[in-house]
Amino acid sequence: MRDTRESRLLLVLLIAIAFALITVDIRAGEESPVDGARQAAAAAFGPVEKGVATAVDPVANAIGAVRDSGERHNRIATLERENAALKAKLGSDDQTRSRIHELDEMLKRAGAGQYGIKGAEVIAIGAAQGFSWTVTIDAGSKDGIERDMTVLNGEGLVGRVATVGPDTATVVLANDPDFTVGTRLEKTGELGFATGQGDRALSVQMLNGKAKVAPGDRLVTFGSRGNKPFVPGVPIGEVVKVDPSRGDLTRTVWVRPFVGFSRLDIVGVVVMPPREDPRDAVLPPKPEVKPTPTVTVTVTPSPSASLPGKPADE
Repeated sequence: MRDTRESRLLLVLLIAIAFALITVDIRAGEESPVDGARQAAAAAFGPVEKGVATAVDPVANAIGAVRDSGERHNRIATLERENAALKAKLGSDDQTRSRIHELDEMLKRAGAGQYGIKGAEVIAIGAAQGFSWTVTIDAGSKDGIERDMTVLNGEGLVGRVATVGPDTATVVLANDPDFTVGTRLEKTGELGFATGQGDRALSVQMLNGKAKVAPGDRLVTFGSRGNKPFVPGVPIGEVVKVDPSRGDLTRTVWVRPFVGFSRLDIVGVVVMPPREDPRDAVLPPKPEVKPTPTVTVTVTPSPSASLPGKPADE
């Protein structure tokens, strides 16, 4: 179209008409006289718009992926930090397996003795409240822990609860010099009292001075009235030395505790005593001693051997 006076007037007229239609459409709202035309245009140009949108979508998705990559990276970094913290909490695989084994053994001991226990973790060691050999556990009165409850682990007697707070408790260990527990000898049932000796073997005074005791014999707790501070049947240790009998009313034996007090980790507080005395049921079976094989040598005479009474040169 040539740029003439008529074409300019036509352009101005079309623009004026367009503005007029826009004004009428806006003021009329839903009853606009051009609504039918708008719907016809949508029907005509809708497929085209959809096709264009479909063509553009992959590009938009790629842009969105680039934009979100930073968020995903941050999320992965967060998960990696959380995993690292969890691994640090659980420890190495070897340590995790060791703790699982400890827990399994403790549950076996508790099941054998029918003890109701509350599991806890040792969170501190050392002197506390004036005691020499103590540990602090992460369970307290909120968990049903009370003073003078028996504490054990998968190996045997750990000690007794001495003081209790809302969230923690102090346990006096069985090797404390002020610790005393009634004992009963496996099978024979001979009674005595064990006293802690620090890092040495426990000293046990047998009430019967003529009691037959030998190294390798094992002892369990005798139990207390009302099951406090000790429930019956908890393994204590194994006899390693027997003092000679001098005709005294009592006899001293030395017992190596089953529990390693320097490596305590997971323990159980007996919150429910057994209905019956488990006697020796909590002790693990003794390993069978395999007999030493005997070698018998049989000598077979050689066919060329000389017969009795016959000359050798015949």
